[in-house]
Amino acid sequence: MIKTLTKHGNSLALVVEKPVLDLIGADATTKFDVTTDGDVLILTPIKDKGREKKVRASLERINSKFAASFRELAK
Repeated sequence: MIKTLTKHGNSLALVVEKPVLDLIGADATTKFDVTTDGDVLILTPIKDKGREKKVRASLERINSKFAASFRELAK
């Protein structure tokens, strides 16, 4: 996907379409860490650390509850 920058006041903006934002789990309230290696601009969404813990805990509960079923499905 090739993008161009858009004038926004005294700055330039990069518009990111909703499907791309959905893919990375970002929305209008997401903060981004902006870094560069000198050639490439890297935008990394800052994720809620508590959310990750909740997801991992949920996965552990699901895996322990349905471990036998998952093994059977994997055959």
